[in-house]
Amino acid sequence: MQSRKRDRMEKAQKIAVITDSCSDVPVELAAELGIYVVALHINYHDASYRDRVDIQPDEVYARFSEEIPRTSTPSPSDVAEAFDTMVAEGVTHVIGVTISSGLSGTYNLFKSVATGYRDLTVEIVDTKRIGLGSGLTAVEAARLAKQGVPFEEIIERAYRSAQSTYAYFCVDTLEYLYKGGRISKAVYSIGSALDVRPIIACNDEGVYVPVAKAHGRKASLKKALSIVKKKAAGAKRYRFAVVHGGAYEEARELFEQGCEAMSDAEEFVFEQISPALVVHTGPGLIGIGVQILD
Repeated sequence: MQSRKRDRMEKAQKIAVITDSCSDVPVELAAELGIYVVALHINYHDASYRDRVDIQPDEVYARFSEEIPRTSTPSPSDVAEAFDTMVAEGVTHVIGVTISSGLSGTYNLFKSVATGYRDLTVEIVDTKRIGLGSGLTAVEAARLAKQGVPFEEIIERAYRSAQSTYAYFCVDTLEYLYKGGRISKAVYSIGSALDVRPIIACNDEGVYVPVAKAHGRKASLKKALSIVKKKAAGAKRYRFAVVHGGAYEEARELFEQGCEAMSDAEEFVFEQISPALVVHTGPGLIGIGVQILD
């Protein structure tokens, strides 16, 4: 009897995935998988815009010479609106996937809003990653939901997915990391003089750390791709992704190299980076990632 009851409960589940725009899930993929995306805010001195809703990444990059905006979490009302929509559409279980709580208040915001929806079963996953490092976990959770995998199993696999998703970011300048307090003046001065480019990633606490460095732009991209290839070596199933912030040609070339080198990947993703990330790292940012699915 207990088994039959459990089966009926699982069949009654209607599961939805919600994430934030800084997770960089491609618009087409979000639509295909039914992922709800809530926008972070891009704030200028005279106006505030919702990321990818009121303003597109290219528009932000084009204005960098005039003003570098600030960013903020989605508004609570926008998150609540997404939850209201899910309720109206008959959703019973929600999996939230957010960028690292060590870099943004979005995780805590999602958790706070979710407490107001007692009829929903909700789990908010703090990926401890940013950009595609978070987005690939949202994609995995949504694909599992589409396949009819039960809620508790999706949660377990989402946490595993976050831990086995690796994203590495190559900056084109050290200026923004220095201004944002991510590197010291000495590192900034020496690195700029010697054209040393750090490759940054999120550590286990979900904050930026340099994981490698190279002399010059091309060398840093080559090294980042090499790191990703090593992570994927021996994996039976994995996804490969490249994202960029106003560096389409370089990123596309790198993506094609990666696709050729890792042609057995289960899925390939190419997308713009959310401006919410690029304002802290500078234009020309390129991210390379892999998600191990074994």
